[in-house]
Amino acid sequence: MNIAMINGSPKPVNSNSGIMLKMLEPLISTGNELTYYNPNKRPLTPAQYSELCRMDVLVIAFPLYVDAIPSHLFRLLATLEEHLKSEKKHEQDIYVYAMINNGFYEGSQNHIALDILQHWCTRAGVHFGQALGQGAGEMLGSLEKVPPGKGPLKNLGKAMQSMAANIQSRSADESMLFSPNFPRFAWKFAATHSFWNATAKKNGLKRKDILRRL
Repeated sequence: MNIAMINGSPKPVNSNSGIMLKMLEPLISTGNELTYYNPNKRPLTPAQYSELCRMDVLVIAFPLYVDAIPSHLFRLLATLEEHLKSEKKHEQDIYVYAMINNGFYEGSQNHIALDILQHWCTRAGVHFGQALGQGAGEMLGSLEKVPPGKGPLKNLGKAMQSMAANIQSRSADESMLFSPNFPRFAWKFAATHSFWNATAKKNGLKRKDILRRL
């Protein structure tokens, strides 16, 4: 089975979407051919769009941007839709799965982006398989040594196991939106002191500058 692994993050390197794709890879690599696509580096070529039209499965990982899909990924989907229709791929031929991460603690924040992707599948004539939505996605970069399914990644690991089984059988299932297995107050404290305040200091600002209203 041919599987496209599409990194929809705007970041050229060290993206949370890339981390999620790498976490999923060992669960679906046996007996399948995985091809990675990184439209964050340069737009896909017509030949690459034709390749996507011949895939059995598309796995799309992306971050939540303004409760929706990043603009460069949206542009990719719009162009891919045109290719799918012109090359006459049928709905039963391609299954689409998605992994979404967002900076909010609540994974439920991903529901609008999930709806957008489902509507796109209907328009493009492909089958929507399943999506998972991870809250507090910025934690992933600091948890690379934690095995999926353990500690803060317990929910994510279970969700990926479910998605991997559905990918292998090319079947549809209920989407899952969840938060990390980590207390919200601890996540808020770590994000404030290790990320927001540190980023402000790096850019010559103070804590009061973050809190100042425009």
